[in-house]
Amino acid sequence: MIPASSPSTASDKIVSVRDLKFTYEGGIQALKGINLDIRRGEYVAVVGGNGSGKTTLAKNINGLLRPTSGTVMVNGRSASDLTVAQLARVVGYAFQNPDHQLFCSSVVDEVRFGPQNMGFTQEDISTKVERAIEAMDLKGQRDQPPLSLTLGERRRVSIASVIAMTPEVFIVDEPTTGLDARETDDLMASIDRLNQEGRTVILITHDMNLVAKHARRVLVMSEGRIVLDSDPGGAFSDLELLLQSKLVPPPVVQLAHRLSGLGVSRETLSPGELVSRLMLGGGEAK
Repeated sequence: MIPASSPSTASDKIVSVRDLKFTYEGGIQALKGINLDIRRGEYVAVVGGNGSGKTTLAKNINGLLRPTSGTVMVNGRSASDLTVAQLARVVGYAFQNPDHQLFCSSVVDEVRFGPQNMGFTQEDISTKVERAIEAMDLKGQRDQPPLSLTLGERRRVSIASVIAMTPEVFIVDEPTTGLDARETDDLMASIDRLNQEGRTVILITHDMNLVAKHARRVLVMSEGRIVLDSDPGGAFSDLELLLQSKLVPPPVVQLAHRLSGLGVSRETLSPGELVSRLMLGGGEAK
């Protein structure tokens, strides 16, 4: 069951999707009637197993794909009436594979490419580029060819190139695939800062550890539908639904479920919460 979204006014909604359906050539129906509102400043994780429709949904929001039927409204305007370039001013998209975005001879040129083609003044372009490079900690790599960098650095370059266009909505698709723990922590901290600065973040992932640590709202997708819309605690409390949706909860969540008979909340998300609850005899952590 999908809980009703919190009340919001039209001005709060940066993305509004109604009865969205999408079918690929060959007849594969990837989206089967999606209804969704995302408000300004939210940090939303869209999760699901392979083939659940999460990336297809993201690409319909930013215009890389167009609905078979239904509507996508972005910042109060129909996405169908806007070009991909126009949508990029509002919705930025960082691909799962950064190499699909990188083609310039240097990092600074890569980051400059987007804003330079959006009609900003040279002064604005320089400011946006420097802020994006700083946000992704790329000062030491600014003159290097992007494709010569490590995978973690290439991901940061691809994200910086989106940041430089200053979109209001920032979609990151499986951003930590192939990264080690330190690279993952550094990258997610940078994405968190974007949200703290007011950007709306949509995190596309199947990594439930990232969801537990970073997201404030979770959309679980399965077979082209949203099957749960909740806060992280509520999402992790439904272990059966997550497993049916081909998602593996973090070990601490699985342990909390096993200890629920002792009064430990099934909404426990972190080891610290679990220890606190156990020390309090299974009650709510204070």
